[in-house]
Amino acid sequence: MLSKEKIARINELSKRAKSTGLTTKEAKEQQTLRKEYIQTFRNSFKDQLHSVKVVDEKGNDVTPKALKDSKEKNNRGLTH
Repeated sequence: MLSKEKIARINELSKRAKSTGLTTKEAKEQQTLRKEYIQTFRNSFKDQLHSVKVVDEKGNDVTPKALKDSKEKNNRGLTH
């Protein structure tokens, strides 16, 4: 998670960009902070998706990873 200070700085630079404009140094800082924010968001979202479990009406785990693991297990059982 991004620190409160960095989020506050992103918001400050955004407001300043709309009102008075940014210096070259501030624009680069804003771009760097935005990239960091987006990467942090993506990582957090991926972690959240990986922790989701999907269950069908019969109570079977139909999460894509569970289905893939189940197929691989069945395929190994057929070859041995």
